Amino acid sequence: MPRYVDGFLLAIPRKKMPAYRRMAQIAGKAWKKHGALEYRETVGDDLRVKKGMGIAFPKAARTKPGEVPVFSWIVYKSKAHRNAVNARVMKDPQIAKMMNTPMPFDPKRMFYGGFKVIVDL
Repeated sequence: MPRYVDGFLLAIPRKKMPAYRRMAQIAGKAWKKHGALEYRETVGDDLRVKKGMGIAFPKAARTKPGEVPVFSWIVYKSKAHRNAVNARVMKDPQIAKMMNTPMPFDPKRMFYGGFKVIVDL
């Protein structure tokens, strides 16, 4: 079965990680309630890159001192399913309330995109 994934890369101030985690838990429950297959939030841990092997997540996320990269994704059945789930999520009262409060990160520095799955083992 084909899948579709929304992916996110953010730079979160370490001191705001507890607030971000609370926000992510609320968001994850809403996405799952409205039909997402998976919701994952991960925080950078082993971020060393071997010489000549690409760009480390902190550099890609443009982290500043005191920040850590967070890599997140949501899995859907298809792009159409993603669009339907996101429409329901945006009408969810908890999400609407959360969107009207200050975010524990700079949303202008968030990387986001929708991805077609090409290998699903």
